[in-house]
Amino acid sequence: MSMDKNAEDRNLDDKQNSKRNASEGRKNMVKETISFILYIALVFLITYLVIHYVGQRTQVSGTSMEYTLSDGDNLIVDKISYRFKKPERFDIIVFPYQYEENTYYIKRIIGLPGETVQIDEDGNIYIDGEVLEESYGREVIQDPGQAIEPIKLGEDDYFVLGDNRNASADSREPSVGVIHGKDIIGRAWLRIFPFDKMGFIKHQ
Repeated sequence: MSMDKNAEDRNLDDKQNSKRNASEGRKNMVKETISFILYIALVFLITYLVIHYVGQRTQVSGTSMEYTLSDGDNLIVDKISYRFKKPERFDIIVFPYQYEENTYYIKRIIGLPGETVQIDEDGNIYIDGEVLEESYGREVIQDPGQAIEPIKLGEDDYFVLGDNRNASADSREPSVGVIHGKDIIGRAWLRIFPFDKMGFIKHQ
């Protein structure tokens, strides 16, 4: 009888252990599921914050910035630097095109707030009456556009040009015009594709 009793006790203990293990297994599964959901939520939150406040991926379309940037280049745009400092001359910036939704332009800053910009018929760029010494233009400017007349920039205005001067829609055209600082999305920071050109973008 005692052997049967011991066997029953063992069977009872085994059943209780099995139930306990099953219960703990369910609890662990619930914990792992909650942890996974929190992890995914954290990843989405960080991604959202990065995209909206720190950096944004963008792709160059067209040849207006050749040879500095090429069609198809994938960039990370730094969206935070201009919260702490003003844009500088020769910075490459991204800004929205005012006449087409979800369309962005990428150009180089040439004129700063308060300056007067003019381009003569020989393609020389003048800042406050003095020739600007720069080497970013791929070619001599053939069409000064509206900059043939002096353009006085306001306290939050920037004059921009594409490096491929004769194949760029920029501040010389009324459809683009001067860029307001409040509209600048950010500064081209890092090229991530193509891989053989990966690296930080040089501005100065």
